Amino acid sequence: MPAPFRILFLSAEVAPFAKTGGLGDVGGSLPKALRALGHDVRVVMPAYQAIETDYYAGRGGLVARPGGLLVPVRGATVSAGVFEGRLPGSDVPVYCIAQRSLFDRADRYGYGDDAYRFGFFSRAALELATVLGWQPDLVHAHDWHAAPAVAWLATAGQGDDRFRGLASLFTIHNLAHQGRAPWDIWDYLGILTHGLVEEGYGQVNFMARGIYHATLINTVSPTYAREILTPAGGAGLDGLLRFRHFDVHGILNGLDYHVWDPAADTSLAQPFSADQIERRAANKAALQARAGLSPRPAVPLVAMVSRLDWQKGLDITGHVIHLLLNNYAGEAQFVVLGSGAAEYESMLAHLAGYHTDRMAAFLTYDADLAQLIYGGADIFIMPSRFEPCGLGQLIAMRYGCVPVVRATGGLADTVQDLVTGFTFNGYSAGDFWQALQRALYIYSADRDSWRALQRNGMAADFSWQRSARGYQQLYDWAVARVRGQA
Repeated sequence: MPAPFRILFLSAEVAPFAKTGGLGDVGGSLPKALRALGHDVRVVMPAYQAIETDYYAGRGGLVARPGGLLVPVRGATVSAGVFEGRLPGSDVPVYCIAQRSLFDRADRYGYGDDAYRFGFFSRAALELATVLGWQPDLVHAHDWHAAPAVAWLATAGQGDDRFRGLASLFTIHNLAHQGRAPWDIWDYLGILTHGLVEEGYGQVNFMARGIYHATLINTVSPTYAREILTPAGGAGLDGLLRFRHFDVHGILNGLDYHVWDPAADTSLAQPFSADQIERRAANKAALQARAGLSPRPAVPLVAMVSRLDWQKGLDITGHVIHLLLNNYAGEAQFVVLGSGAAEYESMLAHLAGYHTDRMAAFLTYDADLAQLIYGGADIFIMPSRFEPCGLGQLIAMRYGCVPVVRATGGLADTVQDLVTGFTFNGYSAGDFWQALQRALYIYSADRDSWRALQRNGMAADFSWQRSARGYQQLYDWAVARVRGQA
């Protein structure tokens, strides 16, 4: 086993303090699994408005760290506060960088100065290590928001004895979101560097910079790591990724089995385990009641829990829902939970209004309802156009809800056709419908095979412990490289 590492872990989201999607889950779970392996992990994130509010209301377990920080930007220093606490259920320290003019806002993203906000966060996180009197072996930066730290370390940081030779790992969670900025950002961060072909004149692409400057790079599933090397999956950065292909790795995200545990989930009408799978029937009845659908235990209940975004395959989903509820030889029910693009919300509301007796659309986010859907629905659909890893299919399998997914990215790595679920390859409503029909047929005609699918999914190991061992290997390689040992 490698010697324990000191890891500075930078993420724009860390559950439960801030979470929009999978990035937050990784930020809140992976450090705990790494700590269990013996590593010294310090997590750093921005102090968004909700964190500031919780702190001053005495919630969240955070305290103000005396002294704060002086962060060097644009040839001067800007002061920042630091809230510190622990990731729940662990001794892993978490530090929140507080700078009210940058982070005390209603939303986390979507502002014209986002590049400067996260550039400041990245630079502040590095300064924090010095203030803590703690020298990391490696900086683990997640997505474009933390890429400025990687770029600074590889350029200006080489002239600073505190950071010279520090290894870095850059994790790509979603290549489609790249973080663009004007060239002036380098003056802001005190960096002298050249432009990249992928950036264009006078522009900076933080995602490209993370890829270019990091010691090693990884994505959140092996298949996605291969897909982003192609023009179809590379989001304009495939050439740069092929240039670094020897250093690009794929490690599947994990699932926190303490959080996602159907045997202890209080959001369920009836907790259950793989040995008590018949108890799921109570959750199906509760979900049908919540959705205003007829309490029919034998009718297949299909569900979707998703951000309503073009990435998630909504443009091929509407037709399939209509076929399911209008043309399917038997009867079926459908429940969807999610919010997002207005066009998809409108489509689902229209379908629910047309199929009032068979479909319910909850166009919002409701964590308790989501868990009841996972624990009560029979089939979970995830027809993504692309999917770096995906969390929904992992939760569905954990809760005995059989997934029907497009075989892309992490979906291809986690769902085995006719073993733990059903897959399809082509991105079309026709291919999607054929896969869903296969699932409906086995559900209706072969209950023993259906039970086997459920139990196989519940028995699959997608724990963070397994993922953490993969990251440990990358840390070992990265540190060995910068120390001239590899």
